[in-house]
Amino acid sequence: MAGFRPPPSVKPHALKTFELDTLKIRLADAEMQRLDLHQRIHRALSGLILDGALASGMKLPASRRLAASLGIARDTVENAYVQLHRDGFIIRREGSGSYVSPTLGTDLEGVARRRLRRQAEARHDPAGGEGLSRRGRMVLDSGGIADQRAVRPFVTGLPETCTFPTEIWERLQRRVIRDHRDDILLHGDPQGAEALREAIAAYLTLERGAGVAADQILVLSSTRQALYLCAQLLVDAGGPILMENPGYFGARKAFEAAEARIVPIPVDARGIRTDLVRADQSGAACVYVTPSHQYPTGATLSLDRRIDLIAWAAETGGWIIEDDYDSEFHYDGLPTACVQGLDRDRRTIYIGTFAKTLYPGLRLGYMALPPTLVEAFTRARSIIDGHTPQLQQLTLARFMADGHYNAHIRAMRKLYAGRRQIMLDAIARHLDGIATATRPPGGLQIPCILEPGWPEADTIARAAAAGLVLPGLGRLHIGPGARPGWLLGYASLAAHEIEAAMLRLGGVLRQGQASGGDV
Repeated sequence: MAGFRPPPSVKPHALKTFELDTLKIRLADAEMQRLDLHQRIHRALSGLILDGALASGMKLPASRRLAASLGIARDTVENAYVQLHRDGFIIRREGSGSYVSPTLGTDLEGVARRRLRRQAEARHDPAGGEGLSRRGRMVLDSGGIADQRAVRPFVTGLPETCTFPTEIWERLQRRVIRDHRDDILLHGDPQGAEALREAIAAYLTLERGAGVAADQILVLSSTRQALYLCAQLLVDAGGPILMENPGYFGARKAFEAAEARIVPIPVDARGIRTDLVRADQSGAACVYVTPSHQYPTGATLSLDRRIDLIAWAAETGGWIIEDDYDSEFHYDGLPTACVQGLDRDRRTIYIGTFAKTLYPGLRLGYMALPPTLVEAFTRARSIIDGHTPQLQQLTLARFMADGHYNAHIRAMRKLYAGRRQIMLDAIARHLDGIATATRPPGGLQIPCILEPGWPEADTIARAAAAGLVLPGLGRLHIGPGARPGWLLGYASLAAHEIEAAMLRLGGVLRQGQASGGDV
Protein backbone atom coordinates (compact mmCIF):
# COMPACT_ATOMS: atom_id res chain seq x y z
CA MET A 1 0.00 0.00 0.00
CA ALA A 2 3.00 2.32 0.58
CA GLY A 3 3.48 2.92 -3.13
CA PHE A 4 -0.20 3.55 -3.90
CA ARG A 5 -1.05 6.54 -6.04
CA PRO A 6 -4.52 7.54 -7.19
CA PRO A 7 -5.19 6.95 -10.89
CA PRO A 8 -4.25 9.95 -13.10
CA SER A 9 -7.85 10.22 -14.26
CA VAL A 10 -9.02 10.95 -10.73
CA LYS A 11 -8.27 14.53 -9.73
CA PRO A 12 -8.73 15.68 -6.14
CA HIS A 13 -10.50 18.87 -7.17
CA ALA A 14 -13.14 16.73 -8.94
CA LEU A 15 -14.25 15.45 -5.56
CA LYS A 16 -15.65 18.70 -4.23
CA THR A 17 -19.27 17.54 -4.52
CA PHE A 18 -18.24 13.93 -3.64
CA GLU A 19 -21.73 12.64 -4.48
CA LEU A 20 -22.71 14.59 -1.36
CA ASP A 21 -26.38 14.80 -2.26
CA THR A 22 -26.55 11.06 -2.87
CA LEU A 23 -24.81 10.41 0.43
CA LYS A 24 -27.28 12.64 2.29
CA ILE A 25 -30.22 10.86 0.67
CA ARG A 26 -28.87 7.49 1.76
CA LEU A 27 -28.25 8.74 5.29
CA ALA A 28 -31.87 9.88 5.50
CA ASP A 29 -33.24 6.48 4.41
CA ALA A 30 -35.87 5.28 6.88
CA GLU A 31 -34.23 1.85 7.17
CA MET A 32 -31.02 3.54 8.34
CA GLN A 33 -32.56 5.42 11.25
CA ARG A 34 -32.21 2.57 13.72
CA LEU A 35 -28.40 2.64 13.30
CA ASP A 36 -25.90 4.87 15.08
CA LEU A 37 -24.76 7.80 12.95
CA HIS A 38 -21.25 6.44 12.28
CA GLN A 39 -22.82 3.13 11.22
CA ARG A 40 -25.13 4.97 8.85
CA ILE A 41 -22.18 6.77 7.26
CA HIS A 42 -20.29 3.47 6.95
CA ARG A 43 -23.33 1.76 5.39
CA ALA A 44 -23.97 4.63 2.96
CA LEU A 45 -20.35 4.94 1.80
CA SER A 46 -19.86 1.19 1.39
CA GLY A 47 -23.09 1.11 -0.62
CA LEU A 48 -21.84 3.89 -2.93
CA ILE A 49 -18.61 1.96 -3.43
CA LEU A 50 -20.39 -1.30 -4.20
CA ASP A 51 -22.72 0.48 -6.62
CA GLY A 52 -19.76 1.95 -8.46
CA ALA A 53 -20.72 5.54 -7.64
CA LEU A 54 -17.35 5.89 -5.89
CA ALA A 55 -14.84 4.43 -8.31
CA SER A 56 -11.78 2.38 -7.47
CA GLY A 57 -8.90 4.68 -6.43
CA MET A 58 -11.14 7.70 -5.85
CA LYS A 59 -10.00 9.94 -3.03
CA LEU A 60 -12.48 10.55 -0.24
CA PRO A 61 -12.85 13.93 1.49
CA ALA A 62 -10.89 14.41 4.68
CA SER A 63 -12.91 13.45 7.71
CA ARG A 64 -12.92 17.06 8.98
CA ARG A 65 -14.22 18.37 5.64
CA LEU A 66 -16.94 15.71 5.28
CA ALA A 67 -18.04 16.28 8.88
CA ALA A 68 -18.38 20.00 8.23
CA SER A 69 -20.40 19.35 5.05
CA LEU A 70 -22.76 17.03 6.94
CA GLY A 71 -22.93 19.21 10.04
CA ILE A 72 -21.75 16.47 12.40
CA ALA A 73 -18.78 15.78 14.68
CA ARG A 74 -15.48 14.84 13.05
CA ASP A 75 -15.10 11.79 15.35
CA THR A 76 -18.31 10.33 13.88
CA VAL A 77 -16.90 10.43 10.34
CA GLU A 78 -13.52 9.21 11.57
CA ASN A 79 -15.12 6.18 13.22
CA ALA A 80 -16.89 5.37 9.96
CA TYR A 81 -13.61 5.68 7.99
CA VAL A 82 -11.81 3.41 10.46
CA GLN A 83 -14.46 0.73 9.97
CA LEU A 84 -14.40 1.12 6.17
CA HIS A 85 -10.62 0.62 6.31
CA ARG A 86 -10.95 -2.48 8.48
CA ASP A 87 -13.54 -3.93 6.10
CA GLY A 88 -11.29 -3.36 3.07
CA PHE A 89 -13.43 -0.74 1.33
CA ILE A 90 -10.80 2.01 1.60
CA ILE A 91 -7.08 2.40 2.17
CA ARG A 92 -5.56 5.19 4.28
CA ARG A 93 -2.10 6.67 3.79
CA GLU A 94 -0.71 9.11 6.25
CA GLY A 95 -0.17 12.50 4.70
CA SER A 96 -2.08 11.59 1.54
CA GLY A 97 -5.64 10.75 2.61
CA SER A 98 -8.27 7.99 2.18
CA TYR A 99 -8.97 6.26 -1.14
CA VAL A 100 -11.44 3.69 -2.40
CA SER A 101 -9.50 0.42 -2.44
CA PRO A 102 -8.01 -0.24 -5.91
CA THR A 103 -8.36 -4.00 -5.45
CA LEU A 104 -12.14 -3.68 -5.59
CA GLY A 105 -12.19 -2.35 -9.14
CA THR A 106 -12.25 -5.57 -11.16
CA ASP A 107 -14.50 -7.35 -8.70
CA LEU A 108 -17.00 -4.52 -8.60
CA GLU A 109 -17.08 -4.24 -12.37
CA GLY A 110 -18.10 -7.90 -12.51
CA VAL A 111 -20.68 -7.34 -9.79
CA ALA A 112 -22.08 -4.35 -11.68
CA ARG A 113 -22.31 -6.33 -14.92
CA ARG A 114 -24.10 -9.18 -13.18
CA ARG A 115 -26.45 -6.75 -11.48
CA LEU A 116 -27.34 -5.12 -14.78
CA ARG A 117 -27.89 -8.53 -16.36
CA ARG A 118 -30.21 -9.59 -13.53
CA GLN A 119 -32.11 -6.33 -13.79
CA ALA A 120 -32.58 -6.88 -17.53
CA GLU A 121 -33.77 -10.42 -16.91
CA ALA A 122 -36.20 -9.17 -14.27
CA ARG A 123 -37.72 -6.75 -16.78
CA HIS A 124 -38.46 -9.70 -19.04
CA ASP A 125 -39.63 -11.79 -16.05
CA PRO A 126 -41.80 -9.53 -13.88
CA ALA A 127 -42.88 -12.50 -11.73
CA GLY A 128 -39.35 -12.73 -10.31
CA GLY A 129 -37.82 -16.12 -9.61
CA GLU A 130 -34.18 -15.05 -9.69
CA GLY A 131 -31.92 -17.65 -8.11
CA LEU A 132 -34.66 -20.25 -7.63
CA SER A 133 -34.04 -23.96 -8.04
CA ARG A 134 -35.88 -25.86 -10.75
CA ARG A 135 -38.45 -26.92 -8.16
CA GLY A 136 -38.73 -23.38 -6.85
CA ARG A 137 -39.30 -22.06 -10.34
CA MET A 138 -42.00 -24.68 -10.89
CA VAL A 139 -43.77 -23.67 -7.67
CA LEU A 140 -43.59 -20.00 -8.65
CA ASP A 141 -44.96 -20.67 -12.13
CA SER A 142 -47.82 -22.79 -10.74
CA GLY A 143 -49.41 -19.72 -9.18
CA GLY A 144 -50.05 -21.21 -5.75
CA ILE A 145 -53.46 -21.31 -4.08
CA ALA A 146 -55.47 -18.25 -3.08
CA ASP A 147 -57.52 -18.93 0.04
CA GLN A 148 -60.59 -16.77 0.55
CA ARG A 149 -60.16 -14.45 3.53
CA ALA A 150 -63.66 -13.04 3.48
CA VAL A 151 -67.17 -14.43 3.18
CA ARG A 152 -68.39 -13.80 -0.36
CA PRO A 153 -71.14 -15.39 -2.42
CA PHE A 154 -70.31 -18.80 -3.92
CA VAL A 155 -66.84 -19.17 -2.36
CA THR A 156 -66.21 -22.88 -1.79
CA GLY A 157 -65.07 -24.62 1.37
CA LEU A 158 -66.00 -21.89 3.84
CA PRO A 159 -68.18 -23.00 6.78
CA GLU A 160 -70.56 -20.86 8.79
CA THR A 161 -68.49 -18.97 11.38
CA CYS A 162 -70.99 -16.48 12.82
CA THR A 163 -72.58 -19.13 15.03
CA PHE A 164 -69.35 -20.71 16.24
CA PRO A 165 -69.51 -21.01 20.09
CA THR A 166 -66.72 -18.54 20.71
CA GLU A 167 -67.61 -18.07 24.40
CA ILE A 168 -67.23 -21.79 25.09
CA TRP A 169 -63.95 -21.91 23.19
CA GLU A 170 -62.53 -18.94 25.09
CA ARG A 171 -63.55 -20.44 28.43
CA LEU A 172 -61.85 -23.74 27.61
CA GLN A 173 -58.77 -21.89 26.39
CA ARG A 174 -58.47 -20.01 29.68
CA ARG A 175 -58.68 -23.34 31.54
CA VAL A 176 -55.93 -24.78 29.37
CA ILE A 177 -53.70 -21.77 30.07
CA ARG A 178 -54.35 -22.15 33.79
CA ASP A 179 -53.71 -25.91 33.85
CA HIS A 180 -50.81 -26.09 31.37
CA ARG A 181 -49.16 -22.69 31.72
CA ASP A 182 -45.61 -24.06 31.70
CA ASP A 183 -46.05 -26.77 29.07
CA ILE A 184 -47.81 -24.76 26.37
CA LEU A 185 -44.97 -22.21 26.29
CA LEU A 186 -42.49 -24.90 25.23
CA HIS A 187 -42.07 -27.04 22.13
CA GLY A 188 -44.69 -29.72 21.70
CA ASP A 189 -44.67 -33.31 20.46
CA PRO A 190 -44.33 -33.25 16.63
CA GLN A 191 -46.91 -36.03 16.48
CA GLY A 192 -49.41 -33.89 18.36
CA ALA A 193 -50.68 -33.45 21.91
CA GLU A 194 -51.68 -36.81 23.34
CA ALA A 195 -55.02 -35.52 24.62
CA LEU A 196 -56.01 -34.34 21.14
CA ARG A 197 -54.82 -37.53 19.46
CA GLU A 198 -56.95 -39.55 21.88
CA ALA A 199 -59.99 -37.35 21.19
CA ILE A 200 -59.55 -37.65 17.41
CA ALA A 201 -59.10 -41.43 17.56
CA ALA A 202 -62.25 -41.81 19.68
CA TYR A 203 -64.23 -39.61 17.30
CA LEU A 204 -63.11 -41.48 14.18
CA THR A 205 -63.89 -44.84 15.76
CA LEU A 206 -67.39 -43.87 16.90
CA GLU A 207 -68.49 -41.53 14.11
CA ARG A 208 -66.62 -42.69 11.01
CA GLY A 209 -66.24 -46.41 11.64
CA ALA A 210 -62.45 -46.15 11.56
CA GLY A 211 -60.07 -48.62 13.12
CA VAL A 212 -57.46 -46.38 14.67
CA ALA A 213 -55.63 -45.76 17.96
CA ALA A 214 -54.25 -42.51 19.34
CA ASP A 215 -50.66 -43.51 18.51
CA GLN A 216 -51.61 -43.62 14.80
CA ILE A 217 -52.77 -39.99 14.74
CA LEU A 218 -50.51 -37.24 13.44
CA VAL A 219 -51.75 -33.70 14.14
CA LEU A 220 -50.96 -31.21 11.37
CA SER A 221 -51.80 -27.67 10.32
CA SER A 222 -53.84 -28.54 7.23
CA THR A 223 -54.93 -31.08 4.65
CA ARG A 224 -52.42 -29.63 2.21
CA GLN A 225 -49.59 -30.33 4.62
CA ALA A 226 -50.79 -33.92 4.88
CA LEU A 227 -50.91 -34.28 1.10
CA TYR A 228 -47.46 -32.75 0.71
CA LEU A 229 -46.07 -35.24 3.24
CA CYS A 230 -47.70 -38.12 1.34
CA ALA A 231 -46.13 -37.00 -1.92
CA GLN A 232 -42.72 -36.48 -0.35
CA LEU A 233 -42.58 -39.77 1.53
CA LEU A 234 -44.46 -42.14 -0.78
CA VAL A 235 -43.62 -40.92 -4.30
CA ASP A 236 -40.17 -40.31 -5.77
CA ALA A 237 -39.57 -37.12 -7.74
CA GLY A 238 -41.00 -37.68 -11.19
CA GLY A 239 -42.88 -40.74 -9.99
CA PRO A 240 -46.60 -41.29 -10.71
CA ILE A 241 -49.56 -40.84 -8.39
CA LEU A 242 -53.16 -41.62 -9.34
CA MET A 243 -55.73 -38.87 -8.77
CA GLU A 244 -59.44 -38.45 -9.41
CA ASN A 245 -60.30 -36.44 -12.51
CA PRO A 246 -61.82 -33.94 -11.96
CA GLY A 247 -60.31 -33.51 -8.54
CA TYR A 248 -59.29 -31.23 -5.70
CA PHE A 249 -57.06 -28.40 -6.94
CA GLY A 250 -55.14 -28.16 -3.64
CA ALA A 251 -54.18 -31.82 -3.82
CA ARG A 252 -52.88 -31.43 -7.34
CA LYS A 253 -50.76 -28.45 -6.29
CA ALA A 254 -49.34 -30.31 -3.28
CA PHE A 255 -48.38 -33.28 -5.45
CA GLU A 256 -46.91 -31.08 -8.18
CA ALA A 257 -44.86 -29.14 -5.63
CA ALA A 258 -43.30 -32.45 -4.56
CA GLU A 259 -42.56 -33.19 -8.24
CA ALA A 260 -44.95 -36.12 -8.43
CA ARG A 261 -46.37 -36.95 -11.87
CA ILE A 262 -50.16 -36.95 -11.70
CA VAL A 263 -52.01 -39.69 -13.58
CA PRO A 264 -55.71 -38.71 -13.88
CA ILE A 265 -58.37 -41.38 -13.34
CA PRO A 266 -61.93 -40.51 -14.44
CA VAL A 267 -64.86 -40.49 -12.03
CA ASP A 268 -68.54 -41.17 -12.64
CA ALA A 269 -71.72 -41.18 -10.54
CA ARG A 270 -70.23 -43.92 -8.31
CA GLY A 271 -66.90 -42.24 -7.72
CA ILE A 272 -63.45 -43.08 -9.05
CA ARG A 273 -63.33 -45.75 -11.76
CA THR A 274 -61.51 -48.56 -9.94
CA ASP A 275 -61.43 -50.63 -13.13
CA LEU A 276 -59.21 -47.92 -14.59
CA VAL A 277 -57.11 -47.85 -11.44
CA ARG A 278 -56.46 -51.56 -11.98
CA ALA A 279 -55.78 -51.02 -15.68
CA ASP A 280 -53.21 -48.28 -15.06
CA GLN A 281 -49.75 -49.12 -16.36
CA SER A 282 -47.84 -46.17 -14.92
CA GLY A 283 -46.52 -48.14 -11.95
CA ALA A 284 -48.17 -45.78 -9.45
CA ALA A 285 -48.21 -47.00 -5.86
CA CYS A 286 -50.56 -44.30 -4.50
CA VAL A 287 -54.09 -43.23 -5.32
CA TYR A 288 -55.76 -40.07 -3.97
CA VAL A 289 -59.54 -40.21 -3.45
CA THR A 290 -62.35 -38.22 -1.82
CA PRO A 291 -64.82 -41.10 -1.29
CA SER A 292 -67.45 -39.50 0.96
CA HIS A 293 -68.19 -36.55 -1.34
CA GLN A 294 -66.06 -36.67 -4.47
CA TYR A 295 -64.58 -33.25 -5.13
CA PRO A 296 -66.13 -31.59 -7.11
CA THR A 297 -68.94 -33.86 -8.37
CA GLY A 298 -70.25 -34.74 -4.91
CA ALA A 299 -70.54 -38.45 -5.82
CA THR A 300 -70.15 -41.03 -3.06
CA LEU A 301 -67.76 -43.88 -3.79
CA SER A 302 -69.88 -47.04 -3.89
CA LEU A 303 -69.17 -49.86 -1.45
CA ASP A 304 -68.11 -52.33 -4.14
CA ARG A 305 -65.57 -49.82 -5.47
CA ARG A 306 -64.27 -49.15 -1.95
CA ILE A 307 -63.67 -52.86 -1.53
CA ASP A 308 -62.07 -53.07 -4.98
CA LEU A 309 -59.77 -50.15 -4.16
CA ILE A 310 -58.71 -51.83 -0.92
CA ALA A 311 -58.01 -55.06 -2.82
CA TRP A 312 -55.90 -53.15 -5.37
CA ALA A 313 -53.78 -51.66 -2.59
CA ALA A 314 -53.30 -55.05 -0.93
CA GLU A 315 -52.39 -56.79 -4.19
CA THR A 316 -49.96 -54.14 -5.41
CA GLY A 317 -48.54 -52.96 -2.09
CA GLY A 318 -49.97 -49.54 -2.88
CA TRP A 319 -51.39 -46.82 -0.66
CA ILE A 320 -54.85 -45.26 -0.60
CA ILE A 321 -54.85 -41.58 0.41
CA GLU A 322 -58.40 -40.99 1.70
CA ASP A 323 -59.25 -37.28 1.99
CA ASP A 324 -62.39 -37.20 4.16
CA TYR A 325 -62.63 -33.42 4.10
CA ASP A 326 -66.35 -32.90 4.87
CA SER A 327 -67.98 -36.28 5.50
CA GLU A 328 -69.56 -34.89 8.68
CA PHE A 329 -72.03 -32.99 6.51
CA HIS A 330 -74.03 -35.74 4.83
CA TYR A 331 -77.74 -34.93 4.47
CA ASP A 332 -79.33 -37.77 2.51
CA GLY A 333 -79.33 -40.83 4.76
CA LEU A 334 -76.37 -42.07 6.79
CA PRO A 335 -72.82 -41.49 5.56
CA THR A 336 -70.90 -44.51 4.29
CA ALA A 337 -68.15 -45.82 6.56
CA CYS A 338 -64.72 -44.52 5.68
CA VAL A 339 -62.41 -46.62 3.52
CA GLN A 340 -59.88 -46.77 6.35
CA GLY A 341 -62.39 -48.60 8.55
CA LEU A 342 -62.95 -51.24 5.87
CA ASP A 343 -59.27 -51.77 5.15
CA ARG A 344 -58.04 -54.76 7.13
CA ASP A 345 -54.67 -54.67 5.36
CA ARG A 346 -53.85 -51.19 6.69
CA ARG A 347 -52.98 -49.66 3.34
CA THR A 348 -55.14 -46.54 3.82
CA ILE A 349 -53.94 -43.13 4.97
CA TYR A 350 -56.89 -41.15 6.33
CA ILE A 351 -56.83 -37.33 6.23
CA GLY A 352 -59.24 -35.11 8.15
CA THR A 353 -59.54 -31.40 8.89
CA PHE A 354 -61.18 -29.06 11.39
CA ALA A 355 -61.21 -26.22 8.86
CA LYS A 356 -64.66 -27.28 7.61
CA THR A 357 -66.21 -28.52 10.86
CA LEU A 358 -65.06 -25.56 13.00
CA TYR A 359 -63.36 -22.65 11.25
CA PRO A 360 -60.49 -22.31 8.72
CA GLY A 361 -58.43 -19.92 10.84
CA LEU A 362 -57.90 -22.69 13.40
CA ARG A 363 -55.28 -24.31 11.12
CA LEU A 364 -55.62 -27.83 12.48
CA GLY A 365 -55.87 -31.07 10.55
CA TYR A 366 -54.73 -34.63 11.09
CA MET A 367 -53.81 -37.96 9.58
CA ALA A 368 -54.66 -41.49 10.74
CA LEU A 369 -51.67 -43.48 9.57
CA PRO A 370 -50.94 -47.18 9.22
CA PRO A 371 -48.60 -48.10 12.12
CA THR A 372 -45.69 -48.71 9.74
CA LEU A 373 -45.76 -45.09 8.53
CA VAL A 374 -46.16 -43.19 11.80
CA GLU A 375 -42.49 -42.72 12.62
CA ALA A 376 -41.46 -41.62 9.13
CA PHE A 377 -44.30 -39.13 8.80
CA THR A 378 -43.70 -37.74 12.28
CA ARG A 379 -40.02 -37.18 11.58
CA ALA A 380 -40.81 -35.51 8.26
CA ARG A 381 -43.34 -33.27 9.96
CA SER A 382 -40.74 -32.30 12.59
CA ILE A 383 -38.51 -31.03 9.78
CA ILE A 384 -41.23 -28.94 8.12
CA ASP A 385 -42.56 -26.95 11.08
CA GLY A 386 -41.89 -28.82 14.31
CA HIS A 387 -45.36 -28.98 15.80
CA THR A 388 -48.78 -27.35 15.91
CA PRO A 389 -49.35 -24.70 18.65
CA GLN A 390 -50.14 -26.54 21.87
CA LEU A 391 -52.68 -24.04 23.14
CA GLN A 392 -54.94 -24.67 20.14
CA GLN A 393 -54.48 -28.43 20.36
CA LEU A 394 -55.32 -28.71 24.04
CA THR A 395 -58.29 -26.37 23.74
CA LEU A 396 -59.68 -28.45 20.89
CA ALA A 397 -59.09 -31.64 22.89
CA ARG A 398 -61.31 -30.31 25.70
CA PHE A 399 -63.85 -29.00 23.20
CA MET A 400 -64.18 -32.53 21.84
CA ALA A 401 -64.02 -34.35 25.16
CA ASP A 402 -66.76 -32.17 26.67
CA GLY A 403 -69.16 -32.93 23.79
CA HIS A 404 -69.12 -29.46 22.21
CA TYR A 405 -67.63 -30.70 18.95
CA ASN A 406 -70.38 -33.23 18.23
CA ALA A 407 -73.05 -30.74 19.27
CA HIS A 408 -71.63 -28.11 16.90
CA ILE A 409 -71.53 -30.57 14.00
CA ARG A 410 -75.16 -31.60 14.59
CA ALA A 411 -76.25 -27.96 14.57
CA MET A 412 -74.24 -27.19 11.42
CA ARG A 413 -75.50 -30.30 9.64
CA LYS A 414 -79.07 -29.14 10.10
CA LEU A 415 -78.22 -25.57 9.09
CA TYR A 416 -76.32 -26.61 5.95
CA ALA A 417 -79.01 -29.03 4.83
CA GLY A 418 -81.47 -26.15 4.85
CA ARG A 419 -79.08 -23.86 2.99
CA ARG A 420 -78.42 -26.52 0.38
CA GLN A 421 -82.13 -26.65 -0.43
CA ILE A 422 -82.38 -22.87 -0.52
CA MET A 423 -79.48 -22.77 -2.98
CA LEU A 424 -80.98 -25.49 -5.18
CA ASP A 425 -84.31 -23.65 -5.29
CA ALA A 426 -82.60 -20.34 -6.10
CA ILE A 427 -80.61 -21.92 -8.93
CA ALA A 428 -83.79 -23.39 -10.43
CA ARG A 429 -85.56 -20.01 -10.28
CA HIS A 430 -82.84 -17.64 -11.39
CA LEU A 431 -80.58 -19.75 -13.63
CA ASP A 432 -83.18 -21.62 -15.63
CA GLY A 433 -81.76 -22.15 -19.12
CA ILE A 434 -78.28 -21.12 -17.97
CA ALA A 435 -77.13 -23.86 -15.64
CA THR A 436 -78.41 -27.04 -14.03
CA ALA A 437 -77.50 -27.98 -10.49
CA THR A 438 -76.50 -31.49 -9.46
CA ARG A 439 -77.95 -32.27 -6.04
CA PRO A 440 -75.07 -33.53 -3.89
CA PRO A 441 -75.79 -35.88 -0.95
CA GLY A 442 -73.75 -33.64 1.32
CA GLY A 443 -70.86 -31.22 1.46
CA LEU A 444 -70.60 -27.45 1.41
CA GLN A 445 -70.95 -26.71 -2.33
CA ILE A 446 -73.11 -27.55 -5.34
CA PRO A 447 -71.77 -28.40 -8.83
CA CYS A 448 -73.61 -26.66 -11.69
CA ILE A 449 -73.31 -27.64 -15.35
CA LEU A 450 -73.77 -24.88 -17.92
CA GLU A 451 -76.27 -25.27 -20.73
CA PRO A 452 -75.04 -25.17 -24.35
CA GLY A 453 -74.17 -21.67 -25.50
CA TRP A 454 -72.92 -20.53 -22.10
CA PRO A 455 -69.08 -20.69 -22.10
CA GLU A 456 -67.56 -21.09 -18.66
CA ALA A 457 -64.90 -18.41 -19.10
CA ASP A 458 -67.43 -15.83 -20.30
CA THR A 459 -69.82 -16.41 -17.41
CA ILE A 460 -66.97 -16.21 -14.89
CA ALA A 461 -65.74 -12.95 -16.43
CA ARG A 462 -69.22 -11.37 -16.49
CA ALA A 463 -69.80 -12.35 -12.87
CA ALA A 464 -66.40 -10.99 -11.83
CA ALA A 465 -67.20 -7.65 -13.46
CA ALA A 466 -70.21 -7.52 -11.16
CA GLY A 467 -68.18 -8.48 -8.08
CA LEU A 468 -69.23 -12.15 -7.97
CA VAL A 469 -66.73 -15.01 -7.76
CA LEU A 470 -67.69 -18.11 -9.73
CA PRO A 471 -65.32 -21.02 -9.00
CA GLY A 472 -65.08 -22.72 -12.39
CA LEU A 473 -65.06 -26.49 -12.88
CA GLY A 474 -62.59 -26.30 -15.76
CA ARG A 475 -59.47 -25.89 -13.62
CA LEU A 476 -60.36 -29.03 -11.65
CA HIS A 477 -60.03 -31.20 -14.76
CA ILE A 478 -56.79 -32.59 -16.14
CA GLY A 479 -56.81 -32.86 -19.91
CA PRO A 480 -59.70 -32.42 -22.36
CA GLY A 481 -63.34 -33.33 -21.91
CA ALA A 482 -64.24 -30.99 -19.06
CA ARG A 483 -67.91 -30.06 -18.85
CA PRO A 484 -68.22 -26.28 -18.40
CA GLY A 485 -69.71 -25.17 -15.13
CA TRP A 486 -69.13 -23.89 -11.63
CA LEU A 487 -68.85 -25.18 -8.08
CA LEU A 488 -70.97 -22.90 -5.91
CA GLY A 489 -70.37 -22.70 -2.18
CA TYR A 490 -73.34 -21.97 0.08
CA ALA A 491 -72.48 -23.00 3.65
CA SER A 492 -71.26 -19.58 4.81
CA LEU A 493 -74.25 -17.68 3.34
CA ALA A 494 -77.52 -16.91 5.10
CA ALA A 495 -80.78 -17.59 3.25
CA HIS A 496 -81.29 -13.96 2.19
CA GLU A 497 -77.69 -13.74 0.99
CA ILE A 498 -78.12 -16.84 -1.19
CA GLU A 499 -81.30 -15.44 -2.74
CA ALA A 500 -79.81 -11.98 -3.35
CA ALA A 501 -76.59 -13.33 -4.84
CA MET A 502 -78.39 -15.77 -7.16
CA LEU A 503 -80.84 -13.09 -8.32
CA ARG A 504 -77.91 -10.81 -9.08
CA LEU A 505 -75.99 -13.55 -10.91
CA GLY A 506 -78.93 -14.48 -13.11
CA GLY A 507 -79.52 -10.84 -13.97
CA VAL A 508 -75.88 -10.18 -14.83
CA LEU A 509 -75.61 -13.20 -17.11
CA ARG A 510 -78.90 -12.59 -18.92
CA GLN A 511 -78.08 -8.92 -19.39
CA GLY A 512 -74.73 -9.84 -20.88
CA GLN A 513 -76.33 -12.30 -23.30
CA ALA A 514 -79.00 -9.81 -24.30
CA SER A 515 -76.39 -7.18 -25.10
CA GLY A 516 -74.59 -9.74 -27.25
CA GLY A 517 -71.39 -7.88 -26.55
CA ASP A 518 -68.05 -8.77 -25.10
CA VAL A 519 -67.46 -9.02 -21.41
